Amino acid sequence: MILAGDIGGTNARLAYFQPQNGRLRLVSERVFPSREHREFGEIVGKFLHESGSRPQAACFGIAGPVRNGRVETSNLPWVIEQSRLADEFQLPATLLINDLEAIAWGIGALGHGDLVALNEISGPVIGNQAVVAPGTGLGEAGLFWDGNRHHVFACEGGHADFAPRGDLQIELLRFLSTRFGHVSYERILSGPGLVNVYEFLRETGSDKESPVVATEMQNGDPAAAISRAALAGSDVLATKALDLFIAVFGAEASNLALKTMATGGLFLAGGISPKILAKLKGPSFMRSFLDKGRMRALVEAMPVHVVTNEKVGLLGAARCGALRARG
Repeated sequence: MILAGDIGGTNARLAYFQPQNGRLRLVSERVFPSREHREFGEIVGKFLHESGSRPQAACFGIAGPVRNGRVETSNLPWVIEQSRLADEFQLPATLLINDLEAIAWGIGALGHGDLVALNEISGPVIGNQAVVAPGTGLGEAGLFWDGNRHHVFACEGGHADFAPRGDLQIELLRFLSTRFGHVSYERILSGPGLVNVYEFLRETGSDKESPVVATEMQNGDPAAAISRAALAGSDVLATKALDLFIAVFGAEASNLALKTMATGGLFLAGGISPKILAKLKGPSFMRSFLDKGRMRALVEAMPVHVVTNEKVGLLGAARCGALRARG
């Protein structure tokens, strides 16, 4: 069996997959709240103890840059080392990869039912692909097409400088620069980023804050409270915040598509994209995506899909782990 992990700032998902007739069958899965654990090894130990078995190979997709088998997680106080995990739990063929790298590995295993088209292209689609995934942070990855198959590569593009478009976004940059210094796209395109956008609009007098939304933000996940109110159309300030989020999202998705020459398709993944699907299907996202001046015709010809399968990262880690086991 293959032990696969999709480790984010909010949840750590671990699962066993069994290779079967050229595919991977999900055998068992468990979700652990990441912040309730001191280190990742604690989670792996619990999962292995409960399963009572040892895998043939293990691959974990981790939110953060992986270098030489080691990662300092971006949104958790963890340092994870590939060799230490392998030694501590006697795991053969253990591999750490970036969480977006894992999602990119999973793209090739998705079916039509796992995708919703925002820009559907008729005819054959060939070339590089890219993935952008807002969640606890903002992840990005690419898939290079060599003429026969795709090769996955990780990047940390979510931490690139935010490039504002128009007066409102310039004001947003100034607001966030005062608060954070360096302003990356992740400061906007993430759960905490949506809260940043909402607070910017509230504090600059865009609209009055609803006491109901304020209470929900204080008593639960503030980003979820904002997006719920915006999707329900029950609060003007929340709606403006999500609309601004989506405009920036479309522009950055298009930036990534241009930088990777993603003629084979761009995929919107992560915890947020499927939750705001109704808004993404509206005109704002694609309007921002296509607003690339002389390159408009190029991005118009790029397929854009929202990934609705929440297990894509797990599936991708399992595919990568299975390849390592065979190699």
